[in-house]
Amino acid sequence: MHCPFCGAHDTRVSDSRLVADGDQVRRRRQCASCQERFTTYETAELIMPRVVKSDGSRESFDEVKLRAGMLRALEKRPVSAEAIEAAVERIRQQLRARGDREVNARDIGEAVMNALSGLDQVAYIRFASVYRKFQDLDEFRAEIDRLAPQGAKGESGKPREES
Repeated sequence: MHCPFCGAHDTRVSDSRLVADGDQVRRRRQCASCQERFTTYETAELIMPRVVKSDGSRESFDEVKLRAGMLRALEKRPVSAEAIEAAVERIRQQLRARGDREVNARDIGEAVMNALSGLDQVAYIRFASVYRKFQDLDEFRAEIDRLAPQGAKGESGKPREES
């Protein structure tokens, strides 16, 4: 590591600590030439698979697009930013864990729909209506009816009581 102050290549590590829930290493370094101290952060460079679109074209995975699609569906819904970020991170981890060099855009869309169904059913229907290109109300009804048995039960598995 070269010194950012004098450019010398002789630096030594004086302290290392795990940060960001163990995903990064913070290192305090000192230059042997000018004695200045500085901090570096190390993270594993994990390459995301390329996305194969429905037309056969390929593009780099774009976390910003993933988040934007989810945020559009979740607009004005009572879902915390932390829950959204956790869902985005879970999708990224699932894609990376597959170990594939390429992944179909359809697989990403299905992962988003799965995440949204757990976060907010209205957001799920919004996303599904665009993603699956619903043409009429019957398609909306069919998807809502498919969700209804899941939503009719509370967390304990018992039917919800009406207020």
